[in-house]
Amino acid sequence: MSTASQNTPAFDDNTVRLARDAQQERLVSFGFVLPCLLIVLICVIIPCAWLFWLSAFGADGTLSLENYERLTASASYTRIFITTFQVSLATVVLCVLIGVPFGAFINQLPARQQTWFLVAILLPFWTSLLVRAYAWLVLLQRTGMVNSTLISLGIIESPLPLAFNAFATVLGMVHIMLPIFLLPVLGAMRSIDPAVMRASASMGASRSYTFRRVFLPLAAPGITAGAILVFVMSLGFYVTPAILGGGNVTVVSMRIARSLSNYANWGAASALGVVLLVFTALLFAFSYALQAWLRAPGKAVANA
Repeated sequence: MSTASQNTPAFDDNTVRLARDAQQERLVSFGFVLPCLLIVLICVIIPCAWLFWLSAFGADGTLSLENYERLTASASYTRIFITTFQVSLATVVLCVLIGVPFGAFINQLPARQQTWFLVAILLPFWTSLLVRAYAWLVLLQRTGMVNSTLISLGIIESPLPLAFNAFATVLGMVHIMLPIFLLPVLGAMRSIDPAVMRASASMGASRSYTFRRVFLPLAAPGITAGAILVFVMSLGFYVTPAILGGGNVTVVSMRIARSLSNYANWGAASALGVVLLVFTALLFAFSYALQAWLRAPGKAVANA
């Protein structure tokens, strides 16, 4: 008992010292994070709050919901939102249909070849969005390379309407968003233990069955994260729809720019931005809930 009583003060002092060191580490970590928090506050939170504030005032400068009432009463705004979601959803679907098989192909390659494919995937990031949009316009317009080649080969008699429509817009957006989709997908696929695939094959499962019931459920978190990321980013696209759509595809970002440049209506533009921001926040919340569900213990095994 005497030995225990003698060791107790030293143990208490050590506990206090460890708690003090932990508190100092937290303060140091907060000091490193503080500049980032200030940047987020200045560049994100304050501008978003400013949007909410502007959208709450009517044309006469008084507090009013007329900007939001205009969104619900006008059929043109409804069509713009529908077009925006249709274009974004089509971009996601094509990215999934192209990116998942392509990611699975890259994942089964040797490490050296995977590196070269990753370099090829990241290479488009070195080119401006504006340059890529005009490059597609050169290819798809009536006198572009695609129509000229098809006419010279005798496949078609007159140019096809490949540019200045939803097709060109989605094609250009898929070209831009596919590398962004592939990055989380490849990360999820590379984390799958190859022994799981071999175990499935050793139990008599075919390659297609293993891919559908084992590989895809394990890669589902990465596919979901990539799809949500592509969808959210596609909602705010401006350059690609403006160039490749040719005015025939109007999305929310283009309507916001028009409200400011033509009418200087900050209230209406802010209301559009707020609605788009709310949709984005809801999508992120849905993504978080879906990711938590997919990563639940035994979920992938149960689905398989």
